Amino acid sequence: MAVAVGCPLNAHAQDANSIRGMAATCANCHGTEGRSAGTVPGLAGVDKTQIVQQMQDFKTGKRASTIMQQLARGFTDAQIEQIAAWFSAQKK
Repeated sequence: MAVAVGCPLNAHAQDANSIRGMAATCANCHGTEGRSAGTVPGLAGVDKTQIVQQMQDFKTGKRASTIMQQLARGFTDAQIEQIAAWFSAQKK
């Protein structure tokens, strides 16, 4: 019984680590946990809807960019939603 109870928690931890790993791909430009120290905008605490819209605009080519278009195309819509939720939950 204890094993069955522990599985959902383990699955949740794996999902959280996976999402954090996807978000880590953004750290080079947007800073660790989305807290930018440079000229690139930070993502920590930004509204999830805004992040999703920007990512979708990059993904579809509606918004031009040299790097972001390529990165956005590498994520599914569900992954973009997860990454956006993760960044919006971070403190600025």
